[in-house]
Amino acid sequence: MESRISSFISYITVEQGLSINTQSAYRRDLRQFAQFLSGRHLALEQVTRDHILEFLLELQRRNLSSRSIARALVALRCFFQFLVFDGGLGENPCLNVEGPKAAKTLPKVLSISQVDVLLEQPNLSSVYGLRDKAMLEVLYATGLRVSELISLEVQAVNSGLGYVSCVGKGAKARVVPLGRSALAAVEVYLRKSRLTILRGKSSNWLFLNRNGGKLTRQGFWRIIARYGRKAQIEIPLKPHLLRHSFATHLLQRGADLRSVQVMLGHANISTTQIYTHILKERLRGIYEQHHPRS
Repeated sequence: MESRISSFISYITVEQGLSINTQSAYRRDLRQFAQFLSGRHLALEQVTRDHILEFLLELQRRNLSSRSIARALVALRCFFQFLVFDGGLGENPCLNVEGPKAAKTLPKVLSISQVDVLLEQPNLSSVYGLRDKAMLEVLYATGLRVSELISLEVQAVNSGLGYVSCVGKGAKARVVPLGRSALAAVEVYLRKSRLTILRGKSSNWLFLNRNGGKLTRQGFWRIIARYGRKAQIEIPLKPHLLRHSFATHLLQRGADLRSVQVMLGHANISTTQIYTHILKERLRGIYEQHHPRS
């Protein structure tokens, strides 16, 4: 089964352009399913709808979240559909299986004052402090995913027009405005820090690690977590927290949902609708402020 999983991962990589994170998650889910089948001495051709349901129930017994179980079902559905198209299977046993409804939770966000404190933490007398300042400013100014941030190249920043271009999920390119503070931080980093970090090497990546190479996701997570502790932010600081804060603060100040969707790079506006509570709060405030009988 491992060879079939590898063929499927190659397919979603080349044909569908799915992200590395999605590839890893699907591979992990499918390997768990392979272990499930092995324990029952089942071949892929023998799998029925009941086996799929039994596997999902086992994941539930392991206390996996409804979101993780739903993703595993998506992985299985896509995998079996791939096998059907490839001619190795007659039908997809997942077609009539419904996944668990993921609980809708409001994203945690930082307040504007917390963001201000966070952005003040990097030491601007250090080459790495200048780099970190630029990264944090860009992350909050654009709402980029961490994978998009670390994959930015130097030419992605257009200083004249004030925007940054990135490649998001599904290899889709988009352009996001870059505010004055973020642009200024990037220009200082390029002028005073980046060449020092390179130490005579050459690289197209905008943000570099201490060896002058591309910064990793894990490396950036450690950086932002350290600044979160330094700023005395109580909740663990993760890159997506700044992404949520970016979207929330835009909506609070009057941005429309469609514009936020485009900037976040969401393919479907339903993904952006987790922030609609912000719009409702703003509408309530406008109503109470302006309606004569509120």
